[in-house]
Amino acid sequence: MEKEKRNWGQVLEGVPMSKYTSFKIGGPCDRMVLPSNLEELSQALRDLRASGEDFMVMGRGTNMLVSDLGIRGTVIRLADNFSQIRVEDDRVIAQSGALLKQVANRALEAGLSGLEFAHGIPGSVGGGVTMNAGAYDGEMVDVVASVKVMTPEGEVKDYRGDQMNFAYRHSAVQDQGLVVLEVSYQLEKKDPRLIKEKMEDYWQRRLNKQPLDKASAGSTFKRPQGYYAGKLIDDAGLRGLAHGGAQVSAKHCGFIVNQGGASCQDVVELIQTVQEVVLAKFGVKLEPEVKVIGEKE
Repeated sequence: MEKEKRNWGQVLEGVPMSKYTSFKIGGPCDRMVLPSNLEELSQALRDLRASGEDFMVMGRGTNMLVSDLGIRGTVIRLADNFSQIRVEDDRVIAQSGALLKQVANRALEAGLSGLEFAHGIPGSVGGGVTMNAGAYDGEMVDVVASVKVMTPEGEVKDYRGDQMNFAYRHSAVQDQGLVVLEVSYQLEKKDPRLIKEKMEDYWQRRLNKQPLDKASAGSTFKRPQGYYAGKLIDDAGLRGLAHGGAQVSAKHCGFIVNQGGASCQDVVELIQTVQEVVLAKFGVKLEPEVKVIGEKE
């Protein structure tokens, strides 16, 4: 496959995934591909599917916990290499690797409101759509007008927002194995001063409540119906509980953080402990929001 790889963009061998995830955890992947345009991405996907080789597509790695043994096969990473943003009238259109914060800032510059909630979400455009990311007063379902995707068969399609099957931390991307290429956000003209004020308010709230100074994958657990995961964990007496290099954040119990040198196994075992204690005390089963990926120990 060496010949085709020239058309894939940049190809790196054996890179440690700890460098590419917000948890700062993970062994090496066999190969990482960094396409710089749609043609290179499309070529890489077609070649990998034809070869039968294991592969996965990732964005900024903000919702991933990678095995200490790493990932076998190829990782296609869409980040700075696939992050163009443009404004057309009352829409902002961004490639899937762009940071949500960058998109929110571009909307602010254009005097377009609707993405203020996304300013502090640490992930990418693709990850935001995949998980129907949300915070404070908004979710992606509220602003996504259309999504350009690549199907498992390699076909490029445009889906309207209402075709994306958005639900809590869920979308058609997961259902159908789609690769997000580009997202168009339908926004509303507003006074930039009001937009900025709201963004700064949300950011300040995050700084005050969340352990942003520590490596993590954001909220570790999905919100259980009728409860808040962080409160359940706190009420169970688990605030600050440590296991190896992993710890239930003392600042916000909904986060498990890497105190430094945590292994994937440390985090997985701490998640299991939290689940067991909360289930035993309150009868509520916490479901992880973070995805564990890679070779099993």
